[in-house]
Amino acid sequence: MSLLNIICKIIKFDIYLQSMKKTVKIQAANPIEIYGAGNKILEEFCSYFPGLKVVARGDEIILDGKQEQIQEFESRFAELVELRHRKQSLTSYDVESIFCGSSDPGNYRLNGEEIIVYSTDGKPIRARNLKQQEMVKAYFDNDLVFALGPAGTGKTYVAIALAVRALKNREIKRIILTRPAVEAGERLGFLPGDLKDKLDPYLQPLYDALGDMIPAKKLQDFIADGTIQIAPLAYMRGRTLDRACVILDEAQNTNLGQLKMFLTRMGVEAKFIVTGDASQVDLPRKEDSGLLSGVEMLKKIKGIATIVFTNQDIVRHPLVSKIVKAFDENKH
Repeated sequence: MSLLNIICKIIKFDIYLQSMKKTVKIQAANPIEIYGAGNKILEEFCSYFPGLKVVARGDEIILDGKQEQIQEFESRFAELVELRHRKQSLTSYDVESIFCGSSDPGNYRLNGEEIIVYSTDGKPIRARNLKQQEMVKAYFDNDLVFALGPAGTGKTYVAIALAVRALKNREIKRIILTRPAVEAGERLGFLPGDLKDKLDPYLQPLYDALGDMIPAKKLQDFIADGTIQIAPLAYMRGRTLDRACVILDEAQNTNLGQLKMFLTRMGVEAKFIVTGDASQVDLPRKEDSGLLSGVEMLKKIKGIATIVFTNQDIVRHPLVSKIVKAFDENKH
């Protein structure tokens, strides 16, 4: 046998050792719970192995690639399965934690480019300034976030984007949006229709934000089956809200008792976001607003964060910040 033939055989044998096929069987777990809806979790997991061909068939995963990558895949995948046993559901953060060393979503850090969620027309929704970035970070580091500041700073919009993201990632099972049914300086009088028709004018800003992020038909389905609930604050009494992202909007129009009632609805694995603008109180007596008193009372409690926006953080039309500033300077 010539030297060339020997070398060729050695090369072929080396390639054979490096390239192989193997079947991994999932035991003691439902494959759907590991793969995620539409195989989203599995696809994200596989993105860390670009050179490996992965085919999932029921409780079996067929791997085709280099031996070292297959071994790495098996080891990491075992971690993913073990993590699923400790949690109700897996998210993209869990996949990231396995490869990046952080198992706590609270360690999430926004780098300015992070996409919170995509709008219905495919545009990315990101934090648009430093205060919004602080708000996003506070959401992942705490279970209760107060976002205070003038109109146009994006407080409610960012809050709803975070809630939609959590729902899409299956970190929560429902979104609950609420606000006090207080008229903004007007008397609307009798409103026709059923209860929903009467309340919708107060809640329309919340529908608008949701409509930017969830297709109309899907949004209707979510509302119909209770996955997304939009209701006046009075309807929160007596409830315990588990595994939900709950947003109280226009909280400056709550008194201290109402704010306490809302905050004590918090159940296990819940995230609460309270937004408000203390300069736009619509209560008959402005001094009845309990928002700032409540924030002051709770400011030293671990797990609660307060983000304060200013006129410089307004992200609407450039004139809005000038309008807000002019009104602030001419208060009587």
